Formats: sequence, structure tokens, C-alpha cells
Amino acid sequence: MANKIYDSPEAALQGVLFDGMTIMSGGFGLTGNPESLIPAIRDEGVRELTVISNNCGATGFGLYLLLEAGRIRKMVSSYVGENKLFEQLYLAGELELELNPQGTLAERVRAGGAGIPAFYTKTGVGTLVAEGKPSETFDGHEYIRETWLRADLAIIKAWRADPAGNLMFRKTARNFNPVMATAARVTVVEAEEIVPLGTFDPDHIHTPGIYVDRIVLSTINEKRIEQRTVRQRETA
Repeated sequence: MANKIYDSPEAALQGVLFDGMTIMSGGFGLTGNPESLIPAIRDEGVRELTVISNNCGATGFGLYLLLEAGRIRKMVSSYVGENKLFEQLYLAGELELELNPQGTLAERVRAGGAGIPAFYTKTGVGTLVAEGKPSETFDGHEYIRETWLRADLAIIKAWRADPAGNLMFRKTARNFNPVMATAARVTVVEAEEIVPLGTFDPDHIHTPGIYVDRIVLSTINEKRIEQRTVRQRETA
């Protein structure tokens, strides 16, 4: 078995980064972000990137670091959220945006990993999302055609990994990371824990190691919360 474990995020990314590439980045809000790999990509200096991700981080965290450094040319995403820089750059014409309904984005990525070039969906029919896209009628209803998404590199955050690249995710981190791991030429995973081969029950593996090329132990595990809302304590 080839060694998939690397000593650092920088080492795990060596030889796979280039200007103008397309990167899939896992995460949902600030959950499941590849917190260690994103700063390493920024520090490498690559630019003109197309990034496929549900959102683009939040102030000072996640993909925001690449956005702030001027490295991203285009975002393919679903949610702008509280990212004011994202909003400003887009409105100023300095950032391209391909906005997708969230389920459509997930399915486009899944299709890319499954080798399905296109599929039809009702989501977006009759809206701006449908403009310029072919449509068909099935069972009396109109559907629009969406195309797959694939990338040069997928950066993934896992909870646990073994040396073969088998992965487990926790809760919301499973929303995009597992499908993105299947849809890129090279998949680099940062894991909170690397366990010995044979630790996992095969039925508990979320992503098989065949999809994973490189693994590194996470160096950053902040797991920030975008907005913390708490109930006000009742007065006596």
C-alpha cells in the first residue's frame, strides 16, 4: 500500500497546486472546513482560482483567507451568508459567481464523482437559475438540465482517517465533504485523528480510501460558530 500520510499541510499539497486551477473545498458554513489546508494554499501563492464550495467562509476564517488575499477569480457556491467581503467583491465586479440552489450544488458535485455529465431537476424552473439552460418535460412538468462539477483538487476535512484513506465524518461535516472527495483528480484530506489500519468497522466508513490520495493530521481545529444564539435567562 502506497504511503498516503504526509507530515504537514504544505507537504500534502506539494506538486498539485497551479494558477487557474479549480478547487473543491468541503464544509457547511464554518463546519467541516479544511482549516489547515486553506492557509497553506494561500501561502503557496496560487491565484486565479475557481473554488467550488457551499459558501466562502466568514471574516478571518476558512475560504475568506483566499478571498481576502485576492486569489479567487470565481466562486461556484450556494450561500453568500454573512461574508461582507464576498458581497462587496461580487457587486464591484471583481469576483465571478455561479450561484446554485443548495441541493443542486450537492447533486452537481455528486454527479461529477459518479461520472454523470448532466441531470434534470425542477429546482430553479421559472427563475434566474434556469436562464440559458436546456429544459425537458417529464410527466407534464418542466425540468432544467444541470451539469456535473469536477475539480483539479478537493480539500477535505475528516474526523478520522486510517492510513489507507478510509474516512469518517461527524454530523454537519458530512454535508459536502464526502461527495467532494469523489469528484476531483486529487483529493487531499486533513483529519483530526489518524488511526491504525483495521480500526474502522467497514460498515462505519463514510468515504472509502480509493478516493483519497493524501492525508495529513490537522494542525488547526477551531470549529468556529458563525452565529451563537442563546436563550435569555428568565428573571425571577
